[in-house]
Amino acid sequence: MGQVEVPSEALYGAQTARAVENFPVSGRAMPRNFIIALGQIKQAAATVHETAGRLDTDQAEAIAAAAGEVASGSLYEHFPVDVFQTGSGTSSNMNANEVIASRANKILTDSGYEGQPVHPNDHVNMGQSSNDVIPTAMHVAAAVAIHDDLIPALRKLHESLDAKAKEFDDVVKIARTHLMDAVPIRLGQEFSGYAAQIDLALTELQSAMSSLCELPIGGTAVGTGLNAPAGFAADVCLFLGEENRLPFCETHNHFAASGSRDRAVSASAALRGTALAMGKIAGDIRLMGSGPRCGLAELRLPALQPGSSIMPGKVNPIMCESVIQVACQVVGLDAAIVAGATGGVGSILELNVAMPMIAANLLDEISLLANVARIFTTKCIEGLEADEEHCRLIVEHSLAIITILAPKIGYDQAAMIVKKAHATGQTIRELCLAREVLPEEELNDLLDPHKQTGD
Repeated sequence: MGQVEVPSEALYGAQTARAVENFPVSGRAMPRNFIIALGQIKQAAATVHETAGRLDTDQAEAIAAAAGEVASGSLYEHFPVDVFQTGSGTSSNMNANEVIASRANKILTDSGYEGQPVHPNDHVNMGQSSNDVIPTAMHVAAAVAIHDDLIPALRKLHESLDAKAKEFDDVVKIARTHLMDAVPIRLGQEFSGYAAQIDLALTELQSAMSSLCELPIGGTAVGTGLNAPAGFAADVCLFLGEENRLPFCETHNHFAASGSRDRAVSASAALRGTALAMGKIAGDIRLMGSGPRCGLAELRLPALQPGSSIMPGKVNPIMCESVIQVACQVVGLDAAIVAGATGGVGSILELNVAMPMIAANLLDEISLLANVARIFTTKCIEGLEADEEHCRLIVEHSLAIITILAPKIGYDQAAMIVKKAHATGQTIRELCLAREVLPEEELNDLLDPHKQTGD
């Protein structure tokens, strides 16, 4: 294809340089953890080939050492290929092959080795294709990120929400349906629901992570495994599993693993569900904290920074707003992943051709959710306080507390009392006492808001 200029300081070669020239699209390289996963795969492949006698020991050890540098993240600056590149990710795979070959040859030269130089395709890419390496890197990076970053962050959030559910269990407030006053509820009950949402998200993410642990490596170009030695995939998966403490294994069907990105779509769906749960929780807390004088004012949110450049003393629910924005972004990233995995768009016959975008979006989703979960926990949830007295007063002035009386006095009479109370500003208790609809002791017992909230 003719000559191409490669920067003198670059470890990559001509194929990477061409990709940099061809794809000046976003200015954004593939995520660091994706490149780390690529390094681990190349390190595993070299180690497996050496053990099987398919690679010269000196070459294999040099490749494994160079790939280890990639896996450590220390060579990330040598991976400049844009996310929006060739849809198979061949440019990124060759970027890794070239960088590792370059470093391996330097290691060999420094040690006085005089044999055949390491070749990016023949040696670093031995037994592999971009079509199985790239989705394998996607799975490994996403599974590790979910396991190491997102799940621990969500567990902390769950613990914090559960602690608030217990702390707020005696705080009775008015519930709202359709944003209108409803029957009493305990603030702790609301927070137990939030904790349960995160618990469900954790369950879904564990399942998604397990699904991602099935790796496409060994299928090579189209799933047939051409040029991949017998046992290669299983041994690579074993290496990756030991390296990351996850149960990686060879996929049960390489044709599905090559032609579709179903597991990435399922993982993204779990991430989208997590985002929606967190967005709902943040939205509710923001609403319950509205005020301080003219809103619901049931919660007091931590004051973290001034909220207005023009209104002195105003403080905004900034952590909740950050969570909501992340939730929106994750939904958008998920939509792009789904589009990229759709037949006729990204998944066509034996290959998906939107893999770099899918991988980058999937890893972005995980990173955004993990980061925002951590700050939401420490800077908002842990510092929440309930205004118990304000909640009590609102409940007493609520019209909906008459619901408990309807079976005793009838729906029509109860509705008439509500209408009168709303018109006069009197409380339900005051009107019922004045009308003597029930004995005072029985009325007060029924109108005890705590007893209306169940167990």
